[in-house]
Amino acid sequence: MKKGDIIEVEIQDFIFPDTGIGYIEGVKVKVQKALQGQKVKAKIIKKNKERIVAKTVEVVKRADYEKDAFCSHFGDCGGCFFQTVPYNQQVIMKGKEVHRILKEQGIWIKEFQGVEGSPENVGYRNKMEFTFGDEAKGEKPALGMHKKGSFMNIVTTDQCKLAHEDFNVITSAVLSFFSEKYPFYHKKTHLGLQRNLIIRRGERTKELLVNIVTTSQMGFDQEQLVNVLLGLELEGSIVGIVHTISDSISDFVYCDQLEVLWGRNHYYEELLGLKFKISPFSFFQTNPLATEKLYAEVLEYLNDLEDKTVLDLYSGTGTIAQVVALKAKKVIGIELVEEAVQVAKENANLNGLENCTFIAGDVFEQVDKIDEKPEVIILDPPRVGVLPKALNKILDYKVKHMVYVSCNPKSMAENLAVLQEAGYIVEKVKVFDNFPHTGHVETIAKLVRA
Repeated sequence: MKKGDIIEVEIQDFIFPDTGIGYIEGVKVKVQKALQGQKVKAKIIKKNKERIVAKTVEVVKRADYEKDAFCSHFGDCGGCFFQTVPYNQQVIMKGKEVHRILKEQGIWIKEFQGVEGSPENVGYRNKMEFTFGDEAKGEKPALGMHKKGSFMNIVTTDQCKLAHEDFNVITSAVLSFFSEKYPFYHKKTHLGLQRNLIIRRGERTKELLVNIVTTSQMGFDQEQLVNVLLGLELEGSIVGIVHTISDSISDFVYCDQLEVLWGRNHYYEELLGLKFKISPFSFFQTNPLATEKLYAEVLEYLNDLEDKTVLDLYSGTGTIAQVVALKAKKVIGIELVEEAVQVAKENANLNGLENCTFIAGDVFEQVDKIDEKPEVIILDPPRVGVLPKALNKILDYKVKHMVYVSCNPKSMAENLAVLQEAGYIVEKVKVFDNFPHTGHVETIAKLVRA
């Protein structure tokens, strides 16, 4: 066996977030995008004497528990890997995996509270970012998600089940408008106009914000596009149509210039009685109904906040900070992204919260500049977790209570091991499946200093 070979393997075990484990001639095989109980054909991408790493190219035999996919794009689109797994079983699998990851890192948990499923497991996403391209070289234009295993080819996902039906209607209309007249941006030649379509929607407000991302290489009939979009029959209401110019060669959407074609450059959402203004590139949790349950649990973990100062690190646009501010004496949020901090300040004013302060800057640098001594710290870091130098400074506060919120249980486990070694007891852990049919979760932990 060598790199590039196709092997057939039975998957005997599964590890987070999407890797199956099998064995060939006594050698361990880690197979990407494979489920326990499946037999798959997989292409070897790495190999040594002790381990093979491969990626699934075909499912030869499904697991006994699998069911038919509910989305017509399944198999072509690279998302929704767990779609054939009954939802209640997905939830159980995710809870077991998070528990296993924490135990393997040596985390002693006083009470593991299991996993809570999402209130809705279809149509739950409030943001989708689609890419223009073609289904294969020389074939018809497409607008949607990357084809499974492909960097270049795109699958038109105008029947996606993760987002509201309004997203599909808008996607079809935008694809039709551009494919008739304009060339899409080509990743290799770096020539062409249209790059991305980003749609955002308020779950509670039903407001829609449509963002067309193009290069500056040519113009397009903006008035006609606006008329097309405003003429669509939608359940929600389009409140803004914006145009982002992005000339970066990166696949990531950088905003070189933003213009409003119609309406406003933001929409509103409501969580736990608070109102949030969300701009085209603001971070906001993608599953609002599940997020409410997550944030309510954070408050439950911190049920004694009266007269306490709370330090919210990696505070983003300040959603958790503002929820906590309803009960705390004061909340101080620190966030690296300056735009997010500005949005957090605007939303705090919108909600009449005068006990929130938001600081822009690196957590490692800014914690030294805070005069107030917090009684509680909330950690909600990016996927990489809290870096060691910042974590050491956080430990210097010696606060009695912490809550750790994470979208990556692996980096969370590494951080909790350090906190545990420093004298913190992990009192409670609970998993929230905010991302049904994918391999992602949110996890929260309550820590008390012994």
